[in-house]
This record gives sequence, C-alpha cells and structure tokens, in this order.
Amino acid sequence: MEPLFQFLQQISPLQAATLEALRPLFRRIELPSQDFFARSGEYSKQIGFLETGIMRAFFLSEAGKEYNKQFFMAPTLVGAYTSLLTGQPNQVAQQALQPCIIWAASFEKVTALYDQYHDLERLGRKIAEAYFLEKEKKEIEMALLEAEHRYKIMQEEFPLLEVQIPQYHIASYLGITPTQLSRVRKKLATR
Repeated sequence: MEPLFQFLQQISPLQAATLEALRPLFRRIELPSQDFFARSGEYSKQIGFLETGIMRAFFLSEAGKEYNKQFFMAPTLVGAYTSLLTGQPNQVAQQALQPCIIWAASFEKVTALYDQYHDLERLGRKIAEAYFLEKEKKEIEMALLEAEHRYKIMQEEFPLLEVQIPQYHIASYLGITPTQLSRVRKKLATR
C-alpha cells in the first residue's frame, strides 16, 4: 500500500491523518491477465491504483470491433471515471493485459471523506484536472495528427509498451490497422 501513498503524495500532498483515514478503504487485488477491473454495461463502484502490470481501456462498436482508448502502465490510477461520477453503466471496459496488482477502494467511501479532509478533496480535483487534460490531448492528436506522429507520441508516453503487449492493441490505440502500423514502423526504421 505504500507505493499507492507515495504516488498520491506526488500528485498533491496529503496529511498523515488523511492517509490513515484512507488506509482501511483499500484492499489488494491480484488481477490475472485478460481479467477485467471494469466491465462495459456494469455500474462501476471502485477506483484503483495499479501497482504492477499493464491494463487497457477499450470500447466495442455495435459490430463488436474493439477500440483501445487508453493504456495504463503501473504506477497509475484506474477506474471507470465516467460511470463513477454519473452513476450510469460503464461504456469503457478496463482489462488487464498482464497480471496486475491493484489497490482498490469504494469511490463513494473515498469521496465521502472530502468534507473532513480537504487535502483529499484537492487531490481529487487535481486528478480530475489531469484526466481532463489527458483526454483533450488525445482527442486533438487523433483528429489532427498523422498516424506516424501519433505513433511517436505513444512511444514517448509508453516506453517499452510495444514489447509487452500484442501489436494489434497498439494499432487499435492509434486508430489504424495492424498493417498500417507495420508500414509506419517500417517507414520510421528506414529514416
């Protein structure tokens, strides 16, 4: 649990009393590869800290085609944020691509502490702001940048990811086919 607290402290400092209030809320989960932390169509109730492993967030088209929205490489936070905030069924699944260790807690129980622990509320705001900025950045990249440029950005943001997960996941994340990804990689290798 200490890596979780160290991670949170880097985002926004928390007092010792706040950390002690959080401690009993989190439990350790071992999530096998291909298992889900959040399923599409279900109501999400928990947030998590990915201590080890890699996960993906993805959604399905009506035809059943998967589209990777995001990758999560430890250490980071995970959870179906939209479902948690709206109370609506989750539309974006979160699945382990490797065995993962996650510290999970009830979102409702964590946010119930906001009134008593203002440093925790500030942490929640900073996390939400970072999520918004990341989401907008990805939307702009997908709309305005060529696949080659998106691929370079992905390599910078997720170093070593390519050697740890299947290439079709990378292609899906970039919004291209595996064949197009091969062409992009070949083109960059000849430069």
